[in-house]
Amino acid sequence: MKHSSIFLTFFHVLSSYQYGDKIDLFVNKVGPYFNPQETYHYYSLPVCRPGKIEHKSLTLGEVLDGDRMAYSMYDFKFRVPMVNRVLCKIHLNEDDLQRLRSAIEELYYFEFIVDEFPVRGFVGHFEEGGIVPIPHLMHRTYLWTHLEFTFEYHLDKIIAVNVTTSVHKPIYLENNFESINVTHTYSANWVPSRLTTANYEKIKQDKLRFFPKNLEIHWLSVINSITLVGLLMGFIIIILMRVLKNDFSRYNRMTDSTEAEMQEQFDAFEDDNGWKMIHGDVFRFPPYPALFCAILGVGCQFICLATGIILMAVAGLFHPHRHGAINTAAVLLYALTSCVAGFVSSCYYRKFNGKRYILNVVITSSLFTMPFFSVWFVINGIHWYAGSTHALPFTTILLLIFIWIIVGFPLTIIGAIFGWNNAENFEMPCRTKPVPRQIPPQAWYRNLLIHALLGGFLPFSAISVELYYVFATIWGREQYTLYGILLIVFVILLSVSACVSVALTYFQLSSEDYRWWWRSLFSAGSIAIFIFAYGVYYFENRSNMTGIVQSIEFFGYLTLICYVFFLTLGSLGFFSSLQFIKYIYLNLKMD
Repeated sequence: MKHSSIFLTFFHVLSSYQYGDKIDLFVNKVGPYFNPQETYHYYSLPVCRPGKIEHKSLTLGEVLDGDRMAYSMYDFKFRVPMVNRVLCKIHLNEDDLQRLRSAIEELYYFEFIVDEFPVRGFVGHFEEGGIVPIPHLMHRTYLWTHLEFTFEYHLDKIIAVNVTTSVHKPIYLENNFESINVTHTYSANWVPSRLTTANYEKIKQDKLRFFPKNLEIHWLSVINSITLVGLLMGFIIIILMRVLKNDFSRYNRMTDSTEAEMQEQFDAFEDDNGWKMIHGDVFRFPPYPALFCAILGVGCQFICLATGIILMAVAGLFHPHRHGAINTAAVLLYALTSCVAGFVSSCYYRKFNGKRYILNVVITSSLFTMPFFSVWFVINGIHWYAGSTHALPFTTILLLIFIWIIVGFPLTIIGAIFGWNNAENFEMPCRTKPVPRQIPPQAWYRNLLIHALLGGFLPFSAISVELYYVFATIWGREQYTLYGILLIVFVILLSVSACVSVALTYFQLSSEDYRWWWRSLFSAGSIAIFIFAYGVYYFENRSNMTGIVQSIEFFGYLTLICYVFFLTLGSLGFFSSLQFIKYIYLNLKMD
């Protein structure tokens, strides 16, 4: 598969035409309507095709999205109407008819591309049911042989394209047919738009509005989520501030006391409990520091990656009709932000007195790429076996490997070198004792599972409304354009995750359990559990996806999405908890 450029143009510029200029229509793919990721090349069906099939050069994002555009036999002229023009006459044998019947029964749709506009319709339709229990009367398949195209234009530009199949009657494909001759025709209607130059851009965006019928409900749900989460965050902050104020007042009371009172309070302090008692252990470095620091580095990388993509979307760099642009941006930004992962991971690994520098770099570079490659290898193999267009061509695989070898991995090493050389000693408000303190028995509700479930629920509630629309875009056919709302929800998600992590870390330290390092990763990172559960619910109840190909792709990439959420919010939870712990122990007078 040829790529026109690795660095595609994100802006969608409508082409200009003169009267009678040729309009290219590219055939793209077909597949079951309810399985968006199970697609096949349009010419895999017995349809009209040129003598020599020529493919259009595609961007990397389009190939990753399963596009396989090829030139068609349709001959459109700008503003030239056509009525019942013959596309081709083909002879369908018994095998061809059976393939068409199977495709129609599985609700196959086709996708064409005209001037960057996707045009979709069904290959045919079938009827089931009936009073008379005769097989050929209870199950009838019909093939659409005429397509009616409607072009809406403004001055010298095409601004919308639609297709309908209901103008002419379809052909009935009887089960006893051994062969049949079919004539495919098409028509073209040109409708001038009533837009003026002043309001053209505004109305064009209105045509692309995401879920227009549910936009008001969508905004209401988001505002309700913002209000609820804001109240919960305020509640947590107020409670923590009041409790900390009492703690500081109690622990620092010896400062203004006489010597006898100080001795009495010190004796009482020895019998006290709470987070001050573990000041000599709270900064004891965690086990498996190489893996721990790699999680922090990759998590920071994904925070930068998500922020960059959302800001680019808000700036209008992604056109809804060119969703492959986001795929390309994600690949390039992931490679470029690898330096962030290397820098953060190496910096903290040296602060933790790590010695195995090379091991840390290897873990950091493979922490996400290895699971991703493993899952992708299985999914791509399934698509390749099924003949789906989502199976990446060998040239595309080489291109992705080339990007990682030339850009991603070297930047990880460069970032690690800078992080190692610029790392300073870990700032500890308290000295760590040589002998670890014994941890008192903990209540059942303080175990890791309960901790994780409590930590993941509130961040999930902050994005639960928006998560449906994101899933409907990834696993459906909607076009997402409300990037401003997505940015707001993203900021709320980060804020809620930080607050929840701080609150759970404080409760853990109050029970004199100083093993907060790894738990801070699960405080907000456990949102992955809820996202996976919601994904299962969405697959079973909110979608009509079926089949082994679609199921493996859905759950494979859902697992990777949950893994990314764990890494991203887990690292955020750690840094929030670290800053909170430094704050409370800096304000605690120990000597």
